Amino acid sequence: MEGPQGVKTKAYVVSKPEEPFVLQDVVLDGVGPHELLVEIQYTGLCHTDIVAQHGLMPIGGFPAVLGHEGVGIVRHVGSGVGNKDIKPGDTVLLSFRACQTCRKCKAGQHGGCLGLTRMNFTETARPGAKDSPISLPDGTQVFGQFFGQSSLSKMAVVAEHSAVKIDARPEELGFLAPLACGYLTGAGTVMNAMQPRKGDTMAVLGMGAVGMAAMFAARALGVETIIAVDIFDEKLQKASALGASHTINSKTQPDLVKGIKAICPDGVDYILDATGVAALLSASVEALAHGGLLTLVGVPPPNATVQFNAMDVLTSCKRIMGVIEGFADSQKIIPELVELFHAGKFPVDQLATVYEAQKLPEAIQDLKAGTVIKPILSWKDI
Repeated sequence: MEGPQGVKTKAYVVSKPEEPFVLQDVVLDGVGPHELLVEIQYTGLCHTDIVAQHGLMPIGGFPAVLGHEGVGIVRHVGSGVGNKDIKPGDTVLLSFRACQTCRKCKAGQHGGCLGLTRMNFTETARPGAKDSPISLPDGTQVFGQFFGQSSLSKMAVVAEHSAVKIDARPEELGFLAPLACGYLTGAGTVMNAMQPRKGDTMAVLGMGAVGMAAMFAARALGVETIIAVDIFDEKLQKASALGASHTINSKTQPDLVKGIKAICPDGVDYILDATGVAALLSASVEALAHGGLLTLVGVPPPNATVQFNAMDVLTSCKRIMGVIEGFADSQKIIPELVELFHAGKFPVDQLATVYEAQKLPEAIQDLKAGTVIKPILSWKDI
């Protein structure tokens, strides 16, 4: 190890599945040659963090520090870090890890990396898969480098390929942190997997951070007919103000096919699902136009049953595709999204609600209640 040793900091630790996030003292090990020490400024809160907290996805163990939408300032750069443009004092967004060497990564689809699950959930970036740079003051090891970062912490030891250097003003960072995952997923799915053109039609199911980012990306590509679907009128009003041409409240209008075909009689060319609701997925296939594409971004419950007419799919040339992390190369897409933000075409500042880091429980409550679109924690006062 090199760099600062025994760095004491504050982080949210989950002691075991179903236990709460507890802000407490932790100790960071030295920085490895392919790692960076980053002082976190903001961390976006994602549903994936909550799913992992409840033990509903495999991670490297508990206790654990989660968080995977960090943005911060580089304090130390490991001697073996390949990107020589990254220096102490630079601003970096912290995104997911990819192996860089498999056929998917070599094709630029890092979100489809064959080692994605292992590298982001079950292993750290260190040579020993169970080694972690985080421990409690009594020496108990804490699983870290979730998504290569574990950014629900004031300081983080970060895997080099998770760090993306960006050009942004300090006052913008609280808006941009979710570009690391949530916004990247929505926008990347549209830009890399769906690739709609002007004149195409699209429906987006679920107007949270992922769905809103998908809508922004579609608008940036010239799509004019975008149907926003959600169960919260407040989110639909926000979507309408920010680019949706039509809205459907699927709670008050549960027949999704009827609602979509009232707007697009032949069905829509593209549907992006960010809900994972089985009933909506089943209806989505029917609501597609001939040759239409349904992309799955939301994760249905393990026991969910999605039904569709196989003959309709076959004879109508409909397609269904699951997409992880937008099939994106974070080093490429994040700077592109920052440019779109600066050009006024990706108004994520309209989606963020910033909380002091100590108010994580309040942020989680508001996210579950649907009263905020994207909660973001500020570590400035920690």
